[in-house]
Amino acid sequence: MENEMLIYRSADGSIKIDVRMGEETVWLTQDQMAALFGKAKSTINEHLKNIFSEGELVADSVIRNFRTTAADGKSYDTNYYNLDVIISVGYRVKSHQGTQFRIWATQVLREYLIKGFALNDERMKSGKSMNYFDELQERIREIRLSERVFYQKVKDIYTTSIDYDPKAEKTVEFFKIVQNKLLWAISSQTAAELVARRADARLPMMGMTSCDKSNPRRITKADAATAKNYLTEDEMKDLGLLVEQYLAFAESQARRQVPMYMADWIKKLNDILVINGRELLEHAGQISRKVAESIAARQLDAYKGRLREEERRASLAELEADLQAAAKKQS
Repeated sequence: MENEMLIYRSADGSIKIDVRMGEETVWLTQDQMAALFGKAKSTINEHLKNIFSEGELVADSVIRNFRTTAADGKSYDTNYYNLDVIISVGYRVKSHQGTQFRIWATQVLREYLIKGFALNDERMKSGKSMNYFDELQERIREIRLSERVFYQKVKDIYTTSIDYDPKAEKTVEFFKIVQNKLLWAISSQTAAELVARRADARLPMMGMTSCDKSNPRRITKADAATAKNYLTEDEMKDLGLLVEQYLAFAESQARRQVPMYMADWIKKLNDILVINGRELLEHAGQISRKVAESIAARQLDAYKGRLREEERRASLAELEADLQAAAKKQS
């Protein structure tokens, strides 16, 4: 079966349903509905039983049996449910995707009640639709070409999850640890540990080897407390290679039209680190961010003090040289 149906939040924040239809309807299995609404197959089955037992729909009218080839290469008779069933399940299921579905359905119903009709312009033009993945590919390409920090690109890819919810606990946790997870993989140190251990007022640029500031006098507290600035050239290359694999996988999945969920992206980052022989971060580190920022601030004060002292000595040496030159002329 070629039918596909996706619920997703577009870049402008609106809820959209994207469907590839056959014979003016959509046919999904219980497994596909479970994936669509982010619930277990047993939950979908329970809703189906209630829909039919309550007389909301007549099973014979909305179910078709098709011969389907499974992953093991064998063919099985499988029940498929049409759009009427999918809508009924969508109004019953309790999940983030179910909520998104109901928001979308309410928007469409409101448009219909006000205008007397509801049209999908793109579907009218093309006769079919699956624009989600075209838009996703373009968005991923923009992320790959952007100048954003490596681990920010990983966060950007995560936000393309078909079930992305910025308030979800897993999102908050992922965004909190993704930087440390990547830095640990390439340096065996968290962001705070990198800053605390590598910030050194005695070194050129305070030990920062990847800082984009060319003038040492313009280094700020924010620069001094930014872990990326202390990475070596090799570490920066390693970080770039790991993130590029993540981005390439994202584009490949979009090209193959494989929907990715938040849990998928969290797991995939770990998979990429493991396959590259990198150690996974399993703790919060030995140094807190607050302590690291305090150390960086002290080192920065000492560094700028050293620069002022060097400038003072250079000025005195220059003055002494000028006086000696003047004395020679007089003699």
